[in-house]
Amino acid sequence: MAGDEERYEFCENPKFNRSLTIHSKSIELQKKPHLQNPFERKGSFVKLYNSSFESVVSAGYSIKGKVEKLCSLFGRTKSPTSVLDESQPQSKSSKLLGLVDDSSIRLVDTEDRIVVYFTSLRGIRRTYEDCCSVRMILRGFRVKVDERDISMDLAYKKELQSVLGEKNVNLPRVFIRGEYIGGADVIKQLHEVGELGKMIKGIPIRVPGYVCEGCGDVRFVPCSNCNGSRKVYNEDEDQSNRCLECNENGLVRCPACCS
Repeated sequence: MAGDEERYEFCENPKFNRSLTIHSKSIELQKKPHLQNPFERKGSFVKLYNSSFESVVSAGYSIKGKVEKLCSLFGRTKSPTSVLDESQPQSKSSKLLGLVDDSSIRLVDTEDRIVVYFTSLRGIRRTYEDCCSVRMILRGFRVKVDERDISMDLAYKKELQSVLGEKNVNLPRVFIRGEYIGGADVIKQLHEVGELGKMIKGIPIRVPGYVCEGCGDVRFVPCSNCNGSRKVYNEDEDQSNRCLECNENGLVRCPACCS
C-alpha cells in the first residue's frame, strides 16, 4: 500500500503532468497576442488592399477623363443605338432608313463623284475602324472615290466643318454626287439593304487592281516647289518665305489620280 501511495503522489506531481503544461502554454499565447500566428494579419492586409484599391480607382478616373477628352476632339461624342442619329442632318436620299430630310447640305463641284472625308490616324480606334469600313465598302463597287484625309490636310477639315455647319465633326462623312449621305452607320445600312449600289450607279468605274504610281493611293505627294520643306527662297528679299502651293505638311494632292 505504501508503494501505491508513492506512485499516486508521483503521478499527481505537476512537473510531470503534460496535459497541465500544454494547457498553461495555450493560456499564455492567448494573453500575448504578439505570439500568435504571424501569417494571420487580417487588419494590415485589409488596410493595404483598401489603399491599393483607392489608388487604382483614382488612376482609372484620370485615364477615363483623358480618353473622353480625346473622343470629344476626334471621335464620337456618343455611341448611337441605331442608324438614326437625330443630332446629324441627313439627306433626302436616305428616306428608306427613316432619316431626317435635309437636302440643303451639298458639296459643290462634286456632282460626278463620291467624296469621303476620313482620317488615317489611329488615335481613336472606333473612328479609324469606321473609316476603313466605309472605304472598303465603296472600293468593293470598283468606282472612283475622292478620298480626303483630314489628317494629311487641315483644309479638308475646315471645308467639312463649313459644309455641315458643325465645329465637332465625326468621321467618316460621305457625299454622293454632291449630296450628303451620312456617316459609317448610314453607309453600312444602305449597303446591307442594297440601296447603296443603286445610289452610286453611273459613277465612273475604276480599273481593277489599279494603284497610282505617283502616290501609291495615298493621294498626296511632296510639293515640287519646295520639296516638302514649306519654304521658298526669295532672291529679291534675300530671305525664305512660306510656300503657298502646299499644305501645312508640305504636301500637295497627287496630280496623277486626284486631278
